Amino acid sequence: MPKIKINDIHIHFRETGQGKETLLFSHGYLMNHTMFDAQINELKKHFRCISFDHRGHGASDVPREGYQLADIVNDAIYLIEELKLDSVHFIGMSTGGFVGMRIALKRPDLIKSLILIDTSAEEEPRKSKKKNNLLIWMVKNIGWFAVIRKVMPILFHQTFLKDGKRQAEVDKWRKIVTSQNKLSMAHFGHAIFERDNVLPQLPSIKIPTAVIVGEKDIPTPVECSKKMAEHIPDSRYFSIPDAGHSAAIEKPKEVNRAIQSFYSELKLIE
Repeated sequence: MPKIKINDIHIHFRETGQGKETLLFSHGYLMNHTMFDAQINELKKHFRCISFDHRGHGASDVPREGYQLADIVNDAIYLIEELKLDSVHFIGMSTGGFVGMRIALKRPDLIKSLILIDTSAEEEPRKSKKKNNLLIWMVKNIGWFAVIRKVMPILFHQTFLKDGKRQAEVDKWRKIVTSQNKLSMAHFGHAIFERDNVLPQLPSIKIPTAVIVGEKDIPTPVECSKKMAEHIPDSRYFSIPDAGHSAAIEKPKEVNRAIQSFYSELKLIE
């Protein structure tokens, strides 16, 4: 598993595919880079695809500190620069979307296009923040077993969780979530749930952008995505039926079609 030292920590990344254009995939909280496997398996025929684990997640380092959203954003910026990628087509889900939007605002020279999946430009609602902070406290002080039954329905819609043919996938993601370091997830969670509201800044994003959302998304509901699409000039909006917060996993074919439609309009694929 290749790693690169950036921002004083080692970040794990995976590279596959080939092509003149590079896609960079940024995953959501509690997950890892494999959440985009279905997209990468399809898109690697056309692009160089790079996915990575955020600090504290997966196979990346678990530092004791440095979990502010600015640190997480800088990790992605430094990854682009250290790998000498020039500029990329950025695909971010949830936290990955928080990162992608802020790079587009801070360093638009690094991003050619932006795909935002199941994410939000606004601050965390007070009610959700209170609930999330309680879950974080329970994980930190009691353990994953105390919360996993509440966390899985937040991350995934019931049509996925109760599909008898997909229980191996459900088990895989339950194991991935519960294998994450408890302390780092607490630090990371507090950082992203205290994020600022960048919605008023989105009209300044001039790069081609697509917004994709699962219609049953709980943490970042459809209304959040509609607002982003309305604020970003000439953006494309796609909704995925019967999908929750992890549409890229739950409905990979539908998400792939949305991505391919967007990239076809940009003449990146035929």
